[in-house]
Amino acid sequence: MTKPIPGPDPNPRKPRLVAPPGACDCHCHVFGPSDSFPYVPERNYTPPDAPLEQFLELLDVLGLERAVIVQPSVYGTDNTCTEDGIQRMDGRARGVAVIDPGVAEDELARLDANGFRGARLNLIHSGGSTPLDALETIAAKVAPFRWHVQLYLRGWMLPDILPRLRNLPTEIVIDHLGHMDPGQGIEQSGFQALLTLMETGRCWVKLCAYRFDHGGAPFDRAQRFIQALHAVAPDRLVWGTDWPHPDIPGPQPDVPGRMPNDGDLLDALGVWFEDEETVHRILVDNPTVLYGFPAACTKDQ
Repeated sequence: MTKPIPGPDPNPRKPRLVAPPGACDCHCHVFGPSDSFPYVPERNYTPPDAPLEQFLELLDVLGLERAVIVQPSVYGTDNTCTEDGIQRMDGRARGVAVIDPGVAEDELARLDANGFRGARLNLIHSGGSTPLDALETIAAKVAPFRWHVQLYLRGWMLPDILPRLRNLPTEIVIDHLGHMDPGQGIEQSGFQALLTLMETGRCWVKLCAYRFDHGGAPFDRAQRFIQALHAVAPDRLVWGTDWPHPDIPGPQPDVPGRMPNDGDLLDALGVWFEDEETVHRILVDNPTVLYGFPAACTKDQ
């Protein structure tokens, strides 16, 4: 039996930061109902149900209009639950799939028509995930659809795979700030590799800090990393809650992670960046470009 994990904080508070129209949560997951969308046997954890209805309530509390639903490892390459969530959000959502390296072009075309814009490789959880060996094959498959390749990895992995990433025919999205080691600072080789990748203009980073900054809101230890990324590529940063926060790592292997409150996560963005223009760019303009949302929600229109 795989380990059960807790659900999200059931009482998300309303944030102080007022999100602009068209603001997007660029990283969330939908789980279940499990009797309708069963998990793969080889998963690393078993989440409680966190259905779309619960997530839509969270969006209302946070004042967000749009979302990117990311396929979690517990569903393997069966994207049905994620696809269902995208369709039920009626144009307000996009998706990131997990695909088999042998996936047919017709299936990718179908997923593309139904709102998917990227393919994810989870290099931390082995069960239900696509291995790193499939990186180039996956990228070649999705490049004709102008999808990106999204990577969930640990920062120390980046220097070794940097040459491979720079040669991909797609843009790249890095989850959770590359899951860096905050104790090593911005000088660590993994973060320097990420900055190098950002300088190419083909890499995006998701500003979700709680998975490696275990100090709690407003995640001060992450701020230096975030501001360094912003200095290099302000137009390549997006933000996400990572709701419902599955399988949070703690500061030590035997210490569970701290469940965040989603209101704190949005307010942290306002601490990292105090000017409205930058917040608007991260919450609205950049997601519009990366995920192909209608441009009508950008600030100048």
